[in-house]
Amino acid sequence: MIDTIVLTLRHNEFAILEHAKFSPSTAGLFQEPYYSLGRNGFIKCVQNPTKEDMENGTYKPRLTVTRRMGTKTFATTLRIEFSIPKLLFGNNFDEVTDKDFRQVLDRLKQRLQEMGVLAVRPLLEEAPVSAIHYSKNIPLTDYSTPYAVLKELSKANMNQKLDLNQTDFRNEGHALKFRANSFEIVLYDKMKDIARARISEKRSVERDYAIQQELFEEFKPKKPFEVLRLEIRLGNRAKLRQILTKLELPPIMTFKPLFKESISKKILRAYFEEIVGGCLLAPMPKSWKDFIWNFRGQNPQTKVRKMLQIAGTVAICQELGLREFREAIRCYGSHHWPRLRKDLSALTPLDSNHTGIQAIQEALQGFKPLKLADFREIVVDFAGGML
Repeated sequence: MIDTIVLTLRHNEFAILEHAKFSPSTAGLFQEPYYSLGRNGFIKCVQNPTKEDMENGTYKPRLTVTRRMGTKTFATTLRIEFSIPKLLFGNNFDEVTDKDFRQVLDRLKQRLQEMGVLAVRPLLEEAPVSAIHYSKNIPLTDYSTPYAVLKELSKANMNQKLDLNQTDFRNEGHALKFRANSFEIVLYDKMKDIARARISEKRSVERDYAIQQELFEEFKPKKPFEVLRLEIRLGNRAKLRQILTKLELPPIMTFKPLFKESISKKILRAYFEEIVGGCLLAPMPKSWKDFIWNFRGQNPQTKVRKMLQIAGTVAICQELGLREFREAIRCYGSHHWPRLRKDLSALTPLDSNHTGIQAIQEALQGFKPLKLADFREIVVDFAGGML
């Protein structure tokens, strides 16, 4: 549903009870001697969860108190960044639902107080959202692997379609990112990411793994059990408003209205279908003999030279992907690509059963919250009971 969210409170919506917990202390923002705002016109005081907090199983938000010079006076705000499932469950395998909202507010208020900040629940409930990461964990239980899915999706031609400026297929093929200035689409192998974080959190896609590092030492999942994670990271209010408007959702930019499974589902499905739509939706044929007969049946008027041109395009695109193929033929002129893309779009759609793409589509359609307990391996002891 939602993983990370950033809330922003104005100066009259919170109180600092323990200034010394911030670095530098927030005392200089609220009492004499006041901090100088410096050449850049702002100063920020930060309080992040410690490694000891994480290892002890206590998840806390990242807090930033900022004071900057406004048009007429100073503006002081509190930025609260946290993972909702980690705050509630201590991990982000288990997913939250609409009914968890009240408990999330209570836990957030409690953690803020432990960090020396007082904020009342009604103001947290209606706090403006500055950034939000919609997410879904998709269990692959049919022996398909995240690597195979990511490799297929990495070939998607997404850059121009969604105004993206970078695509990363990284971590030995276990993570895929489509980047733009204001948002990211991230897919990665959740189990492999935890394994990489054990070596160094700098190698992983996700932050704050220490709190769930031991999760799979205590929990033994049934086999097969692979988890592919999809995240849509909307990095600012302008991008969030744009996607809400595009999907005909109410553009109400506060915590409570955005904490809805229906919104999460619609946004995740919309972006994933954009990815799939940018892939080559024609699979490699089992044999070129089959390709010829199938093509002839579907396109009886097409000449043999055109058929061979399309067959060659399919073979090259399956190896390079649409994006790289398009770049490779750019030197021959930009007018060739639209014609070739039109030819490819008329071919038989991708049979995604073997890639796991269908599993993702079904998970996003059903949108059943993943709970690790549903995948727990049942162990029978010597007395015949279940552990």
